[in-house]
Amino acid sequence: MTQWWFNNKTGEVEEGAQSLGSDRDGPFDSREAAARAPEIIAERARKWAAEEAENR
Repeated sequence: MTQWWFNNKTGEVEEGAQSLGSDRDGPFDSREAAARAPEIIAERARKWAAEEAENR
């Protein structure tokens, strides 16, 4: 199964782990999901922050 990554340094989607781990987010199951990585990560961060605030 192919895994897709979003390279934070270049802003490009990569098929497979091509760059340094510190430069990429993933893996994602599709090219489309990897292309949305910044949006997906921001959504998850908001969700985690809200959950943390509820648990205080």
